[in-house]
Amino acid sequence: MATTKIFVVEDDQFLGNLIKKTLEKQDTVSVTHFLDPQECLSRIHENPDIVSIDYMLPGMNGLELMEKIKNYNSDINCIIVSGQDKLDVVIETYRKGAADYIIKDDNALVNIENSVKNLSKSVMLRLENEALKEQIIDRNKYTKILGNSGAVLRVLRMIQKVEKSNIMVLVTGQSGTGKELVAKAIHYNSPRAKKPFVTVNMGAIPEDLIESELFGHEKGAFTDARDRRIGKFEEANEGTIFLDEIGEMDLMMQTKLLRVLQEKEVTRIGSNKSIKLDVRVIAATNRNLAQEVKEGRFREDLFYRLQGFLIQLPPLYERGDDVLLLSRTFLSDFCRDNKMQAVQISKEAVKFLMEYKWPGNIRELKAVIERAAIMSENATITPEDLVFANA
Repeated sequence: MATTKIFVVEDDQFLGNLIKKTLEKQDTVSVTHFLDPQECLSRIHENPDIVSIDYMLPGMNGLELMEKIKNYNSDINCIIVSGQDKLDVVIETYRKGAADYIIKDDNALVNIENSVKNLSKSVMLRLENEALKEQIIDRNKYTKILGNSGAVLRVLRMIQKVEKSNIMVLVTGQSGTGKELVAKAIHYNSPRAKKPFVTVNMGAIPEDLIESELFGHEKGAFTDARDRRIGKFEEANEGTIFLDEIGEMDLMMQTKLLRVLQEKEVTRIGSNKSIKLDVRVIAATNRNLAQEVKEGRFREDLFYRLQGFLIQLPPLYERGDDVLLLSRTFLSDFCRDNKMQAVQISKEAVKFLMEYKWPGNIRELKAVIERAAIMSENATITPEDLVFANA
């Protein structure tokens, strides 16, 4: 259980210690005693949950201190402890935001203890509600990322946390798990959404063309450079560049990429002019980059530069019923796009789909379902229609 942080502001040393010891009987509280209100204010940045305040204090009265505390953080609960029992004082205290008003009499310690217990419950409830709000996911923002499994919801929460910032993101996961979908979800829910989203598949570009593809070239920079060409980084300026399969990049290009990421500028091949960049970088790989670093195939400094915020995608076989949800979605889309009658999946076929390990992940599932739709008889997919590459 979380600990409730309590400040006690009481200029009477004996009484302050007595209140502190009384409250510390509860295992779930931490109590700090201040003799002076200024000492309390000097540490108010620690955001206590509850502050017990003596009405008469040196330098300012309890209501003045409470007002300063509330101006800093209105969620802090303040208990005023006073020797005054005048009704107008009590009313004024509550009007200014006190959570409770305790009279200094023979029952004061018991009343303070009970008040703190009740307020602690309210504090815990508020914190739980805030935590739940943080976990609420607006699925309308992520319509392309299908699934209701805990693994997928964790990914969506990660996207939700990072999408509004400019921090560099590294998306890892097996081939076919949806890394580009995650990159697009981040971009299109970010302040850069109306700017370019540029994808570069590092594994699909010949090594001798990667530098030109990324950074551009001037006319005549090399034999086939008949015109000036801007690179992908320039193309993505003010938007997002998605460097897919970055683990395929050779060490020389890794060095050049690291410089671009550090300096936030590019120089086209054949030019001496640097071009300033405002680009968000999202990288992805199906490789274990930490292992690649150990084996000397990936630069350690680039690895740490890329890993500003890591999102790891689960393999499909860890996503439970998402397999069936995806299967039915792919099947419905395929039938609609090909003007076919609706096709169902038999119970026997469902069992096969759920038991298969899906080494090719979502990409493999989509291919299997679309082939099965064509092969099916009587508008029903049976186990005989399912062909697995690794079965």
